[in-house]
Amino acid sequence: MNKLAAGCRHTVVIQPDDTVYAVGDNKLGQCNTASWQHIIEVAAGNVHSAHNTGNAHTLALKADRTVLATGWNTNGQCDVTAWHDIITIAAGWRRSIGVKADGTVVAVGRMNEGACDVADWRDIKAVSAGDWHTLGLQRNGQVVAVGNNERGQCDVTAWRDITAIEAGSKHSVSLKLDGTVVAVGDNQYGQCNVEKWSNIIAIAAGSRHTVGMQANGKIVAVGDNRYNQCTLKEAGTYV
Repeated sequence: MNKLAAGCRHTVVIQPDDTVYAVGDNKLGQCNTASWQHIIEVAAGNVHSAHNTGNAHTLALKADRTVLATGWNTNGQCDVTAWHDIITIAAGWRRSIGVKADGTVVAVGRMNEGACDVADWRDIKAVSAGDWHTLGLQRNGQVVAVGNNERGQCDVTAWRDITAIEAGSKHSVSLKLDGTVVAVGDNQYGQCNVEKWSNIIAIAAGSRHTVGMQANGKIVAVGDNRYNQCTLKEAGTYV
């Protein structure tokens, strides 16, 4: 369960009393979470274009397995009031994804690229949303994907023994049972160069970079480093 989420210009965190605190750009109300209670997971939608950096939305999963949403709703990405029996959530660009207790998946928002075409998914336990594609982790350790596949970010059918998934802007990353990592998709900045990683216990994908945490607490990163987002030599260990 994600207790913390970061959008393009806002940050969301679940407080000890299960309320939600949000700070940052509130242009479209994406930080209007003060009234939320009994929250167990949060997700923050991102933005695709640098020209729309204030356009984002925020999701929250309640203890009763219903979902709340606030913020940018141009494509109906906040229309989640009818959802129930949800066990985990994800927020992408202009869309929201929810996994139900029976392993099926619901989605609302932008339909253009097919990233909401999840109605036939089964046995899903986790989801992740990139800009134009959506990943689903099945209970058997396999991965499914829908949406824009321009850079091969949906070429995941051969993946096996997966324990975690992350969707970047145009790349997909997964953590295997043996602690190795695989990635497909846009590799313009080297964000998919993870084949030498080992002993990984957690992964994260930014728009153009990929981060992993090893069992000893060391952080490794590859990809776009124009803002030093991959400069972790002095970061130390975290576990």
